[in-house]
Parts: sequence; C-alpha cells; structure tokens
Amino acid sequence: MGTVIFPEWLNTIIRMVIPMGIILALAPVGMMYLTWLERKVIARIQDRVGPNRVGPYGLLQPLADGIKMLTKEDLVPEGADRLLHFLAPVLIVVPALFLFTLLPFGPGWVAAPLKTGLLFFVSIGSLGTLAIFMAGWGSRNKFSLLGAVRTAAQLIAYEVPLVLGLAVIPMITGTMDLGDIVLAQQGRWFITTPWGAAGFLILLTAGLAEVARTPFDLPEAESEIVAGFHTEYSGMKFALFYMAEFLSTLALAGLLSTLFLGGWWGPVFPGPLWMGLKTFLLICVMIWFRGTFPRFRMDQLMGFAWKVMLPVSLMNLLGAACWALIPGIGGDLMSLILVFGAFLITTQLWLAPKPQLTKKWSSRILEQP
Repeated sequence: MGTVIFPEWLNTIIRMVIPMGIILALAPVGMMYLTWLERKVIARIQDRVGPNRVGPYGLLQPLADGIKMLTKEDLVPEGADRLLHFLAPVLIVVPALFLFTLLPFGPGWVAAPLKTGLLFFVSIGSLGTLAIFMAGWGSRNKFSLLGAVRTAAQLIAYEVPLVLGLAVIPMITGTMDLGDIVLAQQGRWFITTPWGAAGFLILLTAGLAEVARTPFDLPEAESEIVAGFHTEYSGMKFALFYMAEFLSTLALAGLLSTLFLGGWWGPVFPGPLWMGLKTFLLICVMIWFRGTFPRFRMDQLMGFAWKVMLPVSLMNLLGAACWALIPGIGGDLMSLILVFGAFLITTQLWLAPKPQLTKKWSSRILEQP
C-alpha cells in the first residue's frame, strides 16, 4: 500500500486543529480546578477551610458546581433583548479560548505560530469588552448597564498602558512572534533588565484590570451594583462569564511567562513543564492579590491608569531605548533612573491631597440657581 500524502494546506490545518482540540478539551478542566485552587488559597488567607465537602479535600467541588450550573433554570428578564442576552456569554468565552492557541509551550509546541502573535493576542483579547457591553445593554437592567459602562471606561483606560508596556518587547527583539521572543531570552530573561521588570509590573497591573480581577473588579462590584454586567444571568450563561474570567487570567499568566520569564527556558526539566511552573507561580500571585488588596474606588482606578501607569509606561519605552543604545551598566542605570523616577513623581502627584472647597465657597456654589 502506498503512503497517502496530504496537500500542504491540509497538513497545516491538521497541525493546527489537533492542538486546538486539545486546548478546547483541557482549558475548561483547568478553569474548573483553578477556581478550586483560588477558593482554597483565599480561604487559608482568611483563616477558613474552603471547599471540603465534595470529594477528598473538596476536589470534586468544581464538578458539583458544573452540574448545578447545567441544571439551573435559564431566566431572561422581561423586555430584555433576547439575542444580545444569548450571544454575550458565547462571544466572551470564545476569545478567551483562542488566546491559548498563540502561547508557545515549548519548541514547536504552539497551535497557531503567527508572526504577529503578540499583536493578535492583544487584538483578540479586547473583544471581551464588546461582549460585556452587549450583556449589560441586552439585560435591560440599570445595574447591569452601569457595570457595562464601567467596564468600557476601565478597559479603554488600561489598554493604553498595556499596549505601551508590551511595545518594549518588539522594540528590543524586533519581532512579534511569541516563539522568537522566547528564543531571544536564552541568555537573559527580560525581567532581569530594568525596562523588563517595569514592563512586567505594568503588564501585570494592566492585565489584572483588563480581566477585571481584584483590586480592579469594579465592573462587577457586588457591594455596589449587585453583580454588574452579569446580574441578570443564571445557569450555564453565568458559568460562561465565570469561565471567561478565569481563562483570561490563565492566558495572562502564560503571556507574562512568555514575554518576561523566559517561557519554556529552564534547566533539567522539559520546556512545557517550565512553562507550566512559571504560569502556575503567577496564578498564585494573582490569587494572593485577590485575597489581600481591597477594591479601588472608581476615581482611584481611573486616576491610577491615566496619572501613573500611562507616564510610567511611556518613560519605560524611553528607558528601553537607552538600554539598547548604551551598552553595559550605563544603559541599565539610565533605564532604571528614568522608570523609577517617573514612578516616584507620578505617584506623589497622584497621592497628593486634593484642594478642598472652603465652607464659604461651597455654600455659594450650593446657593446658585
């Protein structure tokens, strides 16, 4: 029997479809046990036990939650836009799943090896904003709409420093291919450079705001707006929003590992294991943030984006340019001085006490017609 040789275009499709199928099968399972890990860690931080009833150490609790979501009644508010109400949870989870197809887990271990992978990652990640606004608008609920408007304002504000923080990577490496970016860190991880450490912190902070996790979870602030944009969702639709949040968090940790922590590089162990360990470490840091820091106020959240992160990310670009042009310790010092100086100045200005209206002037303002 002769060997069947597929056309090149079909071989390319097969090489992409098989890893994507594996990702689609494993990503929801990873999300389920990520919720278990977060609940257990935050419980320990708050001197509680966490889930411990279903299975040993509560390991079957995610499965019980999934069955509960599948069997709960799907309620749609009267007067809601049923099409938007249905499409929003579907559209928000699809981009979150696609993000994993771009991450290189080892040499050649990437589902979609795009030359513009970094640009595509940012572009497809921003599609969740549209789905969230569809959910708030289609629910015909003022709390949902308020959460959706907060989301739009927050994501637009933090996407600017996010993109500027990412821009240092292609500026230094000359490529947007995530695999090539990992190869460029073979001798030195980017986080060990001043501009790399600053870029890592900028991307971590802006990324947490993009996925709306504590302390940036204003779009679903339960104490103020019930649950934000997904107030009117129940059952599996609500589970899809929850899945999208955790998958985006996992993808953010994978991107940080790829761009600043050397990706799959590491001694002794195989590359995919190193990638998994670095991603898991960052996930633990994000869970620690959630169990420790309080939520920002809306004015604090927006002020931090425009008054601190934007100028620091711009100065980090200049610091990276100085690092590239000035060899040795001189470039490191120049980059560190620019970034650290910008951070100190902007935080002092942001935290400075604001002038208060005197009683005399405030009474005159209130008396005006």
